Amino acid sequence: MSFLRSRLAPMLAAIAMFAAVFTGTSTSTASAAETGAAGATAGGWTCPGTPVPPGYVISAFNRSGCNGSGAWLHEPARDGIWTCTYSPIVTGYVITGYIRSGCDGIGSWQHKLARDGIWTCGGSPVVDGYVITNYMKSGCDGVGAWYHQLVRNGIWTCPYSPIPAGYRSTTYNATGCSGLGAWLTVRA
Repeated sequence: MSFLRSRLAPMLAAIAMFAAVFTGTSTSTASAAETGAAGATAGGWTCPGTPVPPGYVISAFNRSGCNGSGAWLHEPARDGIWTCTYSPIVTGYVITGYIRSGCDGIGSWQHKLARDGIWTCGGSPVVDGYVITNYMKSGCDGVGAWYHQLVRNGIWTCPYSPIPAGYRSTTYNATGCSGLGAWLTVRA
């Protein structure tokens, strides 16, 4: 009898979970991550393949979760949160720090709300209305860092900086942006 119970218990748990998913009955995200379900509710621990809800980021990784497939922690974005590599970047946020060993060895990135005069890591989005005005090769643990400022008439911008509507690039300075070159950006 115990042999039969040990064989049926995982199957019954899976059937209950599938029934919950198809009937709309909620299950906790912790139990979903432990049993391997891919359809957990917004936030909490989830299994691979679960979409990250809008406005959320991936803030932790547990290699042993989801029956060894790994589990991801989804949390609402907030200023200063550390996120795992592969996390989405929520609109209005930039990446400002990097730790190679974070998120159980996958790497962690710090997300902050964009503001005038913030250093961001290579690969960070540039929020509308901002331009890149300087570069630091050693920034962000060697990934490289870019200085973001609100666009204004007469600002020098680095290569790859967006040029917002109503502005244009003019004069070139080869020594600007830490030797990468810079263009004078003026109102069109």
